[in-house]
Amino acid sequence: METSGPHADLSLNTAVVRSFLVRFIADEVRNAGFARGVVGLSGGVDSAVTAFLASEALGSRNVTAVMMPYRTSSRESLLDAQLVVDALGIPSATVDITPMVDPFIESARVEDRVRAGNVMARQRMIVLYDFSARERALVLGTSNKTEVLLGYGTLFGDMASAVNPLGDLYKTQVWQLASDLGVPSRIVEKKPSADLWSGQTDEGELGFSYADADRLLFAMIDERHTDAELAAMGFDARFVTSVRAMVQKSQFKRRPPVVAKLSHRTVNVDFRYARDWGL
Repeated sequence: METSGPHADLSLNTAVVRSFLVRFIADEVRNAGFARGVVGLSGGVDSAVTAFLASEALGSRNVTAVMMPYRTSSRESLLDAQLVVDALGIPSATVDITPMVDPFIESARVEDRVRAGNVMARQRMIVLYDFSARERALVLGTSNKTEVLLGYGTLFGDMASAVNPLGDLYKTQVWQLASDLGVPSRIVEKKPSADLWSGQTDEGELGFSYADADRLLFAMIDERHTDAELAAMGFDARFVTSVRAMVQKSQFKRRPPVVAKLSHRTVNVDFRYARDWGL
């Protein structure tokens, strides 16, 4: 879908953002009592940026990249992930999730490819958290702000992590930061894809471009414009309605499980301040 609308200024001061996120990763990992990080490396730009930032924050020896292909994954994705490993000199491992995923898909008779994709995403997180236990490392997230707001991700799958440095960067901003960090150009320039089935692309599945989504989400979320104001700004009304519905319906993915309040201090209601415990 091509949409009209204003050209919001989403340009980053990449040097400042890079410095902030490097310190953020270092502080959050060490404040939790760890010194190492684990990144699921897909061959895409988001996981590449997280790996580059983590390597700078923690040191290349303290970041483990895990590649987790499925039998339908493209060979190019694995090659692109290896480009990141080679560029950073970080430890890596490749775990084929096919023999873990297929038995469940067959026994549960999963025919819908979205369901199958969710199984893959959650299996990958099982692998990552097992690596985190083995390496005494925290799982570092790779979900950007566009995906998080649209709910374009699998709960307890690719959206799971202990620390997420990209969650307040729109996809178009991640691309900017990637260029500044020196992420290989073929990764920055290729079409984004979760690589869940042959020919799958993010923008094809969503039905609109990241550039269009980011402009609208910035105006809708960051600037808090109403639908009437967004229409007056030039955004297509159907696009606005569709995106707002995606944001609303995916709210459950952006919050911890809702806890029924029975006591004076309830976890994630009244008891949620890290500063109370010196963190």
